[in-house]
Amino acid sequence: MEYKKETIATIIFNQLNAEKTSLKKQFQASKDKIGFFYIDNLLPENLAKDIHRVFPSKDQSVKRKDLREFKFVAFQMNKYDSLLEEVIYAFQDPRIINIISEICTLDNLYADPHLYAGGLSLMDKGGYLNPHLDNSHDKDRNNWRVLNLLYYVTPDWKVENGGNLELWPNSLKNDPIVIESKFNRLVVMATHQNSWHSVSKVLVDKPRCCVSNYYFSDTPVLTSDTFHVTSFRGRPGEKIKDLLLRIDNSARNFARTLFKKGIRENPHQYKK
Repeated sequence: MEYKKETIATIIFNQLNAEKTSLKKQFQASKDKIGFFYIDNLLPENLAKDIHRVFPSKDQSVKRKDLREFKFVAFQMNKYDSLLEEVIYAFQDPRIINIISEICTLDNLYADPHLYAGGLSLMDKGGYLNPHLDNSHDKDRNNWRVLNLLYYVTPDWKVENGGNLELWPNSLKNDPIVIESKFNRLVVMATHQNSWHSVSKVLVDKPRCCVSNYYFSDTPVLTSDTFHVTSFRGRPGEKIKDLLLRIDNSARNFARTLFKKGIRENPHQYKK
């Protein structure tokens, strides 16, 4: 069966709507620090497996490896199997935006057709993301980034494989909340100046694949939010790395005060 974004969006909407009350409780229970919810078995299993089957390989993706992260990303969607573009934009269907708005009690949400910093990500053995805050704005620095949607599609993924989402609601001096990158699971989390999160190192020789979207709004999640670039920190015990990343954050934030849209255009966006 060939799935189009409207059909996929209908399936997602029905799943979210059926669990709306419990998902809203999940988000409200965590809202004071880092609001989040997750839902399992989002799509039919055969469809989720098809998404994984056509996922770009490392050779078809852009490698990102430095002190901050080690991952592969893909965002020029017309280069890949059409199913991937259909599923990415299914999450941008107005029905999905509206019901997630209700679940998270956030108003005036917008999807991002440019997939700025979104799209597809792949982490192989050794891949990771250090604790970080997402960039506070969209590519033109007009709207606030408020929600991060992460849909995991690697079959039979286990928590002991690593590559799991970590939320740090009680600062980096305390243990994180670990959310398994479970097959066919959607995680939605709030992004603001306190929403530190990371991905633990992948420990197995198997790719951990994720479909990601961001939602934006006219107003930030927290009234105290201020503009910031994507900002990284060291993990507990990484003192030298933490110092270097703090210096890097300060330098990049200063550069953005001088050049509102950056010194160069960020290439991580879908050029249609």
